[in-house]
Amino acid sequence: MNVFLHTFGCKANQYDTEVVRQRLEAAGCTIVAGPEQADAAVVNSCTVTHVGEAKLRAMVRRLARRRPGIRTVVIGCAAALDDGVIAALPSVTAVVGGSDAETVARAVAPEARLSATDTSLLRGFSGSSRAWLKVQDGCDEHCTFCATTLARGDNVSREPCEIVAEARLLARRHAEIVLTGVHIGTYGRDGGDGGPEDRVAGLTLGTLARRLVEEVPDVRFRLSSVEATEVCDDLERLMAETPDRLAPHLHAPLQSGSDRVLKRMGRHWYTARSYRERLERLAERVGVLGLGADIIVGFPGESETDHRATVALVEALPFTYLHVFPYSPRAGTAAPRLGAAVSPEAARERSAELRALAARKAAAHRATRAGGRADLVLETRRGGWQDALTEDYVAVQVPADADWVLGRARVDARLALSGSRLVGAAA
Repeated sequence: MNVFLHTFGCKANQYDTEVVRQRLEAAGCTIVAGPEQADAAVVNSCTVTHVGEAKLRAMVRRLARRRPGIRTVVIGCAAALDDGVIAALPSVTAVVGGSDAETVARAVAPEARLSATDTSLLRGFSGSSRAWLKVQDGCDEHCTFCATTLARGDNVSREPCEIVAEARLLARRHAEIVLTGVHIGTYGRDGGDGGPEDRVAGLTLGTLARRLVEEVPDVRFRLSSVEATEVCDDLERLMAETPDRLAPHLHAPLQSGSDRVLKRMGRHWYTARSYRERLERLAERVGVLGLGADIIVGFPGESETDHRATVALVEALPFTYLHVFPYSPRAGTAAPRLGAAVSPEAARERSAELRALAARKAAAHRATRAGGRADLVLETRRGGWQDALTEDYVAVQVPADADWVLGRARVDARLALSGSRLVGAAA
């Protein structure tokens, strides 16, 4: 059976899709690049915004038109919250809340013989020099705008020994491993169900990262989204002292620079001041730091004063990129009950201002990197150039046919600006 896979949403979703791919291949299925030759499709859904769900529905309808008779299985967060709308879409034969690989495999290929091969640990990502490694799932917080907690449930941490074992497998094929999940800064807080040798007081994301660096050599680790105030001393030390092992890059969700709005959002564990102080400390210690954030614009009740507080905080911190989103009401969350959202016109203006500020900061950071050295993980080839990613999460291009690049997944390079882009040469 030929199966087409498509993923919407975050790195945790991308990881889940790869686990499903591995299980389907063990069942004898062939994964195909497009739907034209597919007998079945698995679409991993996201519920963060209404736009993401609209794209999901459009894709499922498009699959049915392009490939009559295809069997579509929708999985993931939007599937977990489906009220029948997804199930009623053309070609949909199953809606699987979550992404349990065995359940998905049974839905896709109910008559296929499932292999006895152990697929509990992910061995690799297809066609990439970078891999994601999910260390936990779910979230114990209840942000008033977020439906992900409703879809994924409470925080559940994976066993450290299992994570290390999977990292060793991934390191055989990949130059970089990104630690991901839904709220990875709370890793270890759920208590888990492991033995006393793993579940001990003080188990944190930092102790896990230190163990990975010590036990899985010759690979660069990177953190995905982590709350600023959950960056512990272990993580700070690893980024500062061994940037070749734990990339000096932090994506720290901000959402708003206004304490009043943060309180309405239910983000009680930090203030604008504590966020700023933690990141200033990190930037002072880490020499070259990539710093990103998510910001929600137009949250119900956000005033122009609140927006100006966000702009001021962004201007004050050394961000190298931002992800700016207009507020999107989600069914089942508390935010829609907090009053009317900001007008679309005001939200667009505020979004444009923040994106322009982010673009200026990104350009300034690229300029500071020119003339310096970088640790590059090589990615997609485009004509005579190959995309690469620095330790501080900056996109670079290198000449694909250069002797120092050929046959390698990770290289040292010296950076130079060419127009607005960074290019790499042999160090």
